[in-house]
Amino acid sequence: MAALLFYSTNGQSPPVTLREAFLQGQAPDRGLYLPEKFPALTPAEIAEFPGLPYSELAFRVLSKFTADVVPDDELAAICREAYTFAVPLEKVHDRVHLMRLDQGPTASFKDFAALLMARLMGRFIGQDGRQLTILTATSGDTGAAVAHAFHNVPGIRVIVLFPFAEVAASQRKLMTTLRGNVRTVAIDGKFDDCQAMVKRAFADDALRSIPLSSANSINIGRLLPQSVYYFHAASRVAQAGEPIVFSAPSGNFGDMMGAIVAARMGLPVKKIIAPVNDNDAFPRFLQTGAYKKIVPSRNSLSNAMNVGHPSNLARLMALYGGWMDETGVIHRMPDLAALRRDVFSSSVSDERTRETFIRVWNTHRLLLEPHGAVAWRGFEDWLETETLDGLPAVILETANPAKFPEEIEKCFGWSPDVPPAMAAMIELPEDYDRMKPDYEAFRAYLLENHRSGRRE
Repeated sequence: MAALLFYSTNGQSPPVTLREAFLQGQAPDRGLYLPEKFPALTPAEIAEFPGLPYSELAFRVLSKFTADVVPDDELAAICREAYTFAVPLEKVHDRVHLMRLDQGPTASFKDFAALLMARLMGRFIGQDGRQLTILTATSGDTGAAVAHAFHNVPGIRVIVLFPFAEVAASQRKLMTTLRGNVRTVAIDGKFDDCQAMVKRAFADDALRSIPLSSANSINIGRLLPQSVYYFHAASRVAQAGEPIVFSAPSGNFGDMMGAIVAARMGLPVKKIIAPVNDNDAFPRFLQTGAYKKIVPSRNSLSNAMNVGHPSNLARLMALYGGWMDETGVIHRMPDLAALRRDVFSSSVSDERTRETFIRVWNTHRLLLEPHGAVAWRGFEDWLETETLDGLPAVILETANPAKFPEEIEKCFGWSPDVPPAMAAMIELPEDYDRMKPDYEAFRAYLLENHRSGRRE
């Protein structure tokens, strides 16, 4: 059987294997990698998923991509080691459920991909006997998940950039309290500044001496593991072959792309709802057919979604026949009718976010946080345009409410319980660097960090 290859959305780089796509992160032409063909799961295979442990379900989905690069027994062991926590689904009313993706070590959905990526990339690097530097920009939760997952992985150094003024203290401390092979850099700017600096570094000839990769959702290694929990949810709440509706709060659109991957692999999906906060470039595009990125990005309660130009729109456009480059310019329009058929998006303001998690708590005694509240309100917005017709729906809660105690205290007068692992980490002393959104200064920082790493 021929190896599964991955192409760049910009179409100017040669196809690569999954291993190369993982290690490169971004394609040399600044595009993002997608599989040339999505491997299929048959209805019979999907029908076996109910009752499977999450780690076994993950193995069955991911082995469709890794067959030619990772032996099945090794992948199965990696999944068992990575996925040791619960993935609860709570029935709220009728057939509407909330899936809590906040039970991992850093209390965020980013743990699902980071834990698997760290193990696979560590394996790939170990085979080569070389070093790798992971560059990651974070708007809140990615940095903590990546820093934790890659902490002390031999052969890998991690540098995380985050917008200093837009990250909650608890989110910051989950990454700035680590040492060893992890360095964090606070940028006096926006997430988009951090993301632009990372992307520019990958294309910088002056940094060719430093093997670089990414653990952001620009890396295909983030999307594939995130497809698994959509199969998991369907296996628990849908009948065999029954379509399902998902609502995933969306910033850089990596989370909702997991649902797209699952659907392309054969999971019956009626609708993917991708609500955003005040950074409303995508819902405006769906409505008008014109794309205009938000510059600068707008700061909202759901801070992990403060993205003015989502990177993964390049992938979404490509899968619907379009071409968007890394700057947000659309060179070829996608099939807009098909995209509107499959995907819905609305913008949820801070006022609507607060109103939603207060109302959901008072009505259902269900505690959300800002990102989950955006997902819930986006689902309600969709219900104003279509009907559920008795089908199951799953709304994603992507972070633990304990990461946002100030907002919950303001609304309810009390603070949520903090998971023990999170409480232990945020009590540790912090250590991070700080700089302006100046790429030349960042390049010098990377070169010095690389030199100091070689001297260790």
